[in-house]
Amino acid sequence: MNAEEELLALGRNVRRLRMERGLSQEELADLSGLHRNYIGGIERGERNVGVKALFAIAKGLKIAAMELLR
Repeated sequence: MNAEEELLALGRNVRRLRMERGLSQEELADLSGLHRNYIGGIERGERNVGVKALFAIAKGLKIAAMELLR
């Protein structure tokens, strides 16, 4: 799997977990302290996500950061 495919897979995981919790992108952005556009970019596989952002998203979703990478 190349880097682009990995970013797409991460984005799918973020979207799935967000939707399972009934959260909008804006709500997840508020919970994680990130911008809604940034969350959308991650979900579309357009953003190269940093470790701090991964931890922030995981905190907003109330999961371990490793869950985002599965």
